[in-house]
Amino acid sequence: MSNYRRAYEGGATYFFTVVAYRRQPILTRPDVLDALRDAFRKVRQTEPFKLDAVVILPDHLHAIWTLPPGDADFGARWGMIKRFVTKAVGKSGLAPVTDSMKARRECGIWQRRFWEHLIRDDEDYARHMDYIHYNPVKHGHVENPADWPHSSFQKCVERGIYPMDWASGSDIKGEFGE
Repeated sequence: MSNYRRAYEGGATYFFTVVAYRRQPILTRPDVLDALRDAFRKVRQTEPFKLDAVVILPDHLHAIWTLPPGDADFGARWGMIKRFVTKAVGKSGLAPVTDSMKARRECGIWQRRFWEHLIRDDEDYARHMDYIHYNPVKHGHVENPADWPHSSFQKCVERGIYPMDWASGSDIKGEFGE
């Protein structure tokens, strides 16, 4: 058993990596994308958080969240999001459910755990924002971050955080949770 300890700091900002079960390339299917959008909206209504950035790739997603002051329960929020998506999508085209998964009431959409990182300062925040928005290029899905439709990049351009041609033809260094 791992001795891994999560960092719980109320009102903090966190970077997350959530992975599809056995890295199935299902997260960008239209039904799963719709379910993810709906799940984020529903969870934010009852358990608020600021979604600073997100990218959804076929087999994993990255996000940066800022939680409300005094609240550090990101685990419950991810659990709710995963459950909403699982219920909405059902079992179509997913990995077979093992006995171990049945015992834990899991299905073949998500890996059991997720990876989180407590953002330490403005530089750390900027590096993780860059990583999120460059990720589709890193994985060879597009040549420019602006070309990937399943990310918050366009909203960041609208807010003046990035120019439209940011990172076109360049490489962003760093390993942040994969």
